[in-house]
Amino acid sequence: MAQNTLSRMIGSDMFYSFCRSPAAIISAVIALAIFLGAVCAPLIAPHDPFNLASLNLLDANTPPAWSPDGSSQFLLGTDDQGRDILSAILYGSRISLVVGFASVLFSLVIGVTLGLISGYAGGRIDTVIMRIADVQLSFPAILIALLIDGIARGLLPRDAQDALSLYVLIFSIGISGWVQYARTVRGATMVERNKEYVQAARLIGMKPFMVLRRHILPNVMGPVLVIATIHLAVAIITEATLSFLGVGIPPTTPSLGTLIRIGNSYLFSGEWWITIFPGIALILLALSVNLLGDWLRDALNPKLN
Repeated sequence: MAQNTLSRMIGSDMFYSFCRSPAAIISAVIALAIFLGAVCAPLIAPHDPFNLASLNLLDANTPPAWSPDGSSQFLLGTDDQGRDILSAILYGSRISLVVGFASVLFSLVIGVTLGLISGYAGGRIDTVIMRIADVQLSFPAILIALLIDGIARGLLPRDAQDALSLYVLIFSIGISGWVQYARTVRGATMVERNKEYVQAARLIGMKPFMVLRRHILPNVMGPVLVIATIHLAVAIITEATLSFLGVGIPPTTPSLGTLIRIGNSYLFSGEWWITIFPGIALILLALSVNLLGDWLRDALNPKLN
C-alpha cells in the first residue's frame, strides 16, 4: 500500500514539476533543514537558552568563534544575557514555526467556514460577511494584530500576560488573515453550487452541511492550500515584527524577532552578530516558504501546465 502510494506520488505531475524547478528544490531543502533543526533543537542545540541557571553574564556579547575574541563554545557568539546565538536561533525557529502554523490553521478554519457559508447561502448572510471582510481589508494586518494584542493585554491580569502571550499572538495573527481565505472560497463556492452534482445532491434531500462538506469543500481546497503556504511566510514575519516591537513573545523567551530587537540596540556598538544571524535565519525561513508557495501556485494552475 505504501509502495503504491509512493509510486503514484513519484509519477505525479506535481513531482515532475517539483523536480524541474531548482528554486523549489533549494527552497524545500532550506525549509526542511530549518524545520528539522527547530524540531530537534533539544537534541542538537549546544546550549539550552531557557535554562537560566546555565547562563553566565560573563559570557555576554561574546563574538563568533572565528573572531579573535571568540570562544569555541559559542559558534555564532552570544547575546547580552550570555545566551548562545545558535541555540537561540534553533529554539526561536520553533516559536516562529509554531506561531506560523497555528495562526495559519486558525485563519484557514475561520476563512474557509465563512467563505463556504457566504458563497452557498448568499443573500443577507453573504452581504454581512463580505462587508466585514471589506472593512478588515481597509486596515493592514499588522495594525489589526497590534490592536488585538493591546486589547488582550488590557483585559488579562498582568501576572498571566507572559504565560498567555503565545496564544494571544496566535489569535491576533490568525484573526487578521482570514479574509483572503473567505473571499477565495466564496468565489469558488458560488461557481460550484450551480453545477449538476450539487443540484443532484439537493434533489435527493442532502442537507446543506453535508453538501458543503462532501462535495463543495474538496473542490475548493486547491487555492486554499496555495494561500496557506504563502500566508505561512507572512505569519512568520508578522510574529517577528510584533516581537521586534515588544508586543509579541516576552523578552526572556528567545525568538527570532526578540533576538533581532535585542541585537538592534548593540548593532552600532560592534555586536553585529546578535541581530545579523537571527535576521538571516528569518529571511531564509520566510523566503523558502514563500518560494514554495509560488511554485505550488504555478503547479496547481492548469493554464501553466
